[in-house]
Amino acid sequence: MNLARPNLESTAESRPGPGVRMVQVAEDRDGQRIDNFLTGQLKGVPKSLIYRILRTGQVRINGKRAKADTRVVAGDQVRIPPVRVGEPHDSGAPPKTQIEQVERAIIFEDRDFLVLDKPSGVASHGGSGVTFGAIELLRAARPGDTLELAHRLDRDTSGVLVLARRRPALTGLQALIRDNATTKQYLALLKGHTHKAKFDVQASLRKSILQGGERMVRVADDGKPSLTRFHIIDIFADASLAEVTLFTGRTHQIRVHAQHIEHPLAGDEKYGERGFNQNMRGVGLKRLFLHAARFEFELDGKSRSFSAPLSPDLAAVLDALPRGVSRKGKLR
Repeated sequence: MNLARPNLESTAESRPGPGVRMVQVAEDRDGQRIDNFLTGQLKGVPKSLIYRILRTGQVRINGKRAKADTRVVAGDQVRIPPVRVGEPHDSGAPPKTQIEQVERAIIFEDRDFLVLDKPSGVASHGGSGVTFGAIELLRAARPGDTLELAHRLDRDTSGVLVLARRRPALTGLQALIRDNATTKQYLALLKGHTHKAKFDVQASLRKSILQGGERMVRVADDGKPSLTRFHIIDIFADASLAEVTLFTGRTHQIRVHAQHIEHPLAGDEKYGERGFNQNMRGVGLKRLFLHAARFEFELDGKSRSFSAPLSPDLAAVLDALPRGVSRKGKLR
């Protein structure tokens, strides 16, 4: 007689409980993140709830627990638990004022892409501590559209954020991003003055998740290779305005590389310098001085360039700063 204990997990997976759905991933969803896949399957369910069922292990791909950034493959079997939109802690529909804010921020749209000049303080997507991000707000504003984030910006960073309206546009742009075949330029205010007007910072970065879920990044030999180019375009008494080009897209890359060279960003409460931030608050800076100014790429033989001017609050800070003297009368 075989007295071996049964595999309870396998048994449960083979007999889904009441309300559980087993969904096969279609060809056109191959490579999609599971959180975005679930958003399409669970219409009207807030992203915060989707992240909760992922975090608690209720979503499985081929019988295995899925993390939010797991990518599905065509043919995968996805276990989706029953979800009731009105369950406790559900945040409901986004406030109308937030939806209107992101609608006003739209700077371009066609059949493939929708582009925002994302306001500072608006997250790219909902998640830990954030009920509604730009993607959830736009989906609420455009319920008939199929919108996906092509990339992300930090919550405090303003500027160009690209969303895809069709799956081929999304996968095409994401492939370009992975191959570093796009141009992403930012404007950043740095502490002090650098030795050179144009220079590269090549330092590997490693991301850690703290106990409370906060992301922290630091320079580490065992991190991911990262390259940032800084070009000083204006000089002030105690600060420098830089045009920053990313050649890799790591979390908090510009902020950590600026800290690494001892010229942290103005208003950076995580990686910055307290005294410098206090001085910048004195001239009206109320947030991180980092703005995604331009995003360019070529897809399917068509060149695209999206840009967003420096927001009025950041422009006012520059106007309030005492001028500096450039080296030899020029910056370039």
